Amino acid sequence: MGVDIYRATPTPNPSPQGGGERVSSQLRHASGRGVRVKSGLWVAAYLRRCQVAGSAAVLRRRGAEDAGAIFIKVSRLDGTADLFGPAPQSAFEDARPSDRAFVACLAAQPAPETDAEAFIARQLKFDPDIWVIEVEDRAGRHFIDTLVG
Repeated sequence: MGVDIYRATPTPNPSPQGGGERVSSQLRHASGRGVRVKSGLWVAAYLRRCQVAGSAAVLRRRGAEDAGAIFIKVSRLDGTADLFGPAPQSAFEDARPSDRAFVACLAAQPAPETDAEAFIARQLKFDPDIWVIEVEDRAGRHFIDTLVG
């Protein structure tokens, strides 16, 4: 019986969105293949990153600990919001298949908060294991490293 050894990918570069070090969602197995970080751990690191940057961020809904889809709503505190969700698997880069990539969920960003809430409600009907994070940031900073599209 072998022992699996994992090491974190170093992330010394600050995010272009500001707010400290980036949240890495990738571990490397000793064999060199990528391993995706569990959703619960990624969410905890993301919440901390937002707090360090001075934005209020709360976990509104806890999803499946290992692999629940994560949705991030960024409230601009003026009645509008941006909403980001998991990118389709086909949008991932071949070189970094274990990173978490996000896409804008609504056609117009920012959109009325009611549109963002309606989208989240539809997703909950489809998949009750989703995570929902809400960030309050007047500038609309999302603190997401990999945004596709």
